[in-house]
Amino acid sequence: MELEQMISSETVLPLLLRWIHFVAGITWIGLLYYFNLVQVPFMKETDAATKSGVVLRLVPRALWWFRWSALVTVLAGILLLMVGRIVNTSIMIGGTLGLIMLFNVWVLIWPNQKKVIQMTGDATATKTPPPPQMAKHARIAYLASRTNFYLSFPMLLFMGMSAHFPQF
Repeated sequence: MELEQMISSETVLPLLLRWIHFVAGITWIGLLYYFNLVQVPFMKETDAATKSGVVLRLVPRALWWFRWSALVTVLAGILLLMVGRIVNTSIMIGGTLGLIMLFNVWVLIWPNQKKVIQMTGDATATKTPPPPQMAKHARIAYLASRTNFYLSFPMLLFMGMSAHFPQF
C-alpha cells in the first residue's frame, strides 16, 4: 500500500474518530465505575464534614469530566458510524445503550447532582442541616448512575463485538 493511500481522509479521519471515541469512552466509563465502586461506598461510611468537602470540591470536578466525556464519546461514535461505514447489529445495540446512558447523564444524573451540590453548599454556609428534598435528588442521581453502571457491561460487550466479531 502506498503512503498516499495510507494517509488520506478516508483512513485518518476514521482513525482519529476511533481514538477520540476510545479515550473519551475510557474516561466516561472509568468515572462511572469510580462513582459506583469507590465514591458511593466511601460516602456511606464517612463523617459529615468529609462528605461535605467531597460534594463541594471533588464531585463537581469529576462530574464535569463525566458528562463531557459521555457527550464526546457518543458524538465521536456517531461520526465514526457516518464516516467509517461500520454497521452491524452489535454496534447498533451498543450504540443504543450508549445513547440511553448519555440521556441518564445529562437529564437525570447531572441536574440532580447539581441540586445536591447547591444544597450542600447552602447547608455548609448557613451551618444548617441539608433540606429533606436533597435526599430525593441524591437518590435519583444514584439510581440513574447505578442503571448506567449495569448498562455499561452489555454496552461494552456489544461495542467490542463490533470490532472482534463483526459478523454479529
